[in-house]
Amino acid sequence: MALGTDFILDALAAEGLDHLFMVPGGLVDPFMPALGRQTRLTPIVAAHEGGAAYMADGYARASGRFGAVLGIGGPGLANMTTAVAAAKTDSSPLLVLSGEIPVAMEGLGEFQDASQFTLDDTSIMRPVARLSLTVASAQNLGHALRHGLAEALSQPRGPVHLSLAHDVLTGECDAAHTPVSPVFAAAPLDTAAAERAVPLLAGAPRLAILAGAGVEEGAAAEALKTFAERFSIPVATTLRAKGVFPEDHALSLGVFGYAGTRHATAALLSDAIDVLLVLGSGLNERDTMHWTLRQRSKALFVHVNTSLAELSCVADTDHVVAGHAAAFLTRLSRLGELEAAALTRGKAARDEWIAGIKAGPRLYDTENCHRPGKPIHPASAIVALRAALPRDGIVLVDSGAHRAFAGHYWTSYMPRSYVSATNLGPMGWAIPAAIGVQCARPDQRVAVITGDGCMQMHGMEVQTAARYKLPVVYLVLNNGALGNVWLRAHQYGAVPSELTSVVDHDWAGFGRALGAHGITVTDPADLPKAMAEAVAAGTTVVIDVKADKDCPTPVYDFAAGAHAWSYHE
Repeated sequence: MALGTDFILDALAAEGLDHLFMVPGGLVDPFMPALGRQTRLTPIVAAHEGGAAYMADGYARASGRFGAVLGIGGPGLANMTTAVAAAKTDSSPLLVLSGEIPVAMEGLGEFQDASQFTLDDTSIMRPVARLSLTVASAQNLGHALRHGLAEALSQPRGPVHLSLAHDVLTGECDAAHTPVSPVFAAAPLDTAAAERAVPLLAGAPRLAILAGAGVEEGAAAEALKTFAERFSIPVATTLRAKGVFPEDHALSLGVFGYAGTRHATAALLSDAIDVLLVLGSGLNERDTMHWTLRQRSKALFVHVNTSLAELSCVADTDHVVAGHAAAFLTRLSRLGELEAAALTRGKAARDEWIAGIKAGPRLYDTENCHRPGKPIHPASAIVALRAALPRDGIVLVDSGAHRAFAGHYWTSYMPRSYVSATNLGPMGWAIPAAIGVQCARPDQRVAVITGDGCMQMHGMEVQTAARYKLPVVYLVLNNGALGNVWLRAHQYGAVPSELTSVVDHDWAGFGRALGAHGITVTDPADLPKAMAEAVAAGTTVVIDVKADKDCPTPVYDFAAGAHAWSYHE
């Protein structure tokens, strides 16, 4: 027998977690002594419940496991709503635990009652989570927790919420927790569909691959690299999956879609392409360059994905395989003699095709990567940070114009090294999420590319990083504007320009006030020294770069696709 709180904490540790992100409050008070009774979980106290949930999201993305967040119900859970929605849209597995008043007091007017009698926390969370349950008794805590974890880890993965009545936390639970995570370690695959797909790939001289976020899971990234190298197959990635294939590899085309490269656009929209193998992407707007890929591509599509919903909504896909990218790539590693020979015969045609594409420039506006003069161009700051961060360093990119600059100019070399909430894109997400990433990957350097608008929303979590002595580097592109929004709005006149402008703050001073090291950069010539100092500091650092706001983002192909696209064609 164990108290409900002890049962939950022991279960999380048994599932492989070593951190719990939280904000204390009356409705979760029983967890405080329970956390003191165990040694396997390190609690990280955030400044805001939304920040705590973002940290758990970052932890999940960096670790490949799920992340856990704890807070009170009512206002605490409401503060987590956007973070849970962002996790759902990016298929990031979270376990959200919220405290509730005793069952006997529900509906009697007790302070912060958010039970089914009043706000009904589970109903608030249900639209943005995969599952939202009320647990009213310690007697059903064991199977409720297992059910929640199973939902979080089932493909496509996502967030779940358990509202825990006070009776659950203080009651005795006699269940024995058996870890759920190992059940989901296997990579499922529709083997019959996979077998039908293999000849389509083998018979394609000009074959290319578009790797999505599903390639981050399991050993898929390494299997992809092995397969591509064996048969000289070029690989593009989605922005969400940036880094699953080394971007300095000879077969890399870079990102396709939003902030994509010229090489990826030219190859995937080439009239010469025969077959495109799509691995682990739902082919949403940004992954397809505003659906241009689905509209203009001459290729036959072979689409491998775990989400049957995403597979079924892409009506023009020629061949679909329900399953995990890792499992499909494992099948490709066991090609028969005739299949391998056919792919080998296509190598010469692929090499010639890709050599022609890669003869042209890869990126747009490369002169901005080292642009002199003030204010500083965002590309210059991003390139300087990339040069200072180790090859295996992890960067988190926030929402704003800096997302486009980072997506285009940052070079990623390995899976889970480029982390961004790409589908919902909440501003300020990366600031707390980096704390979760650093907790999950303590031996790797972590940096954030964010903006002044994002700092206004979640910059307070810098104090959390500093308090726990986490060496996260925060690069703030301080351009005095809500970047992407200003780029559109200022064209409409003085009032729209004013509404999307931001007062210039001393973000380096702000960082120092919160316990971090602060650096201000106004001259691009000082960028290399500032970045090197920040990375070498071994502590939380805020770099305030006085950046230029009037810089067109390198999304020209995407913008052209959006302009030309019609739903009716």
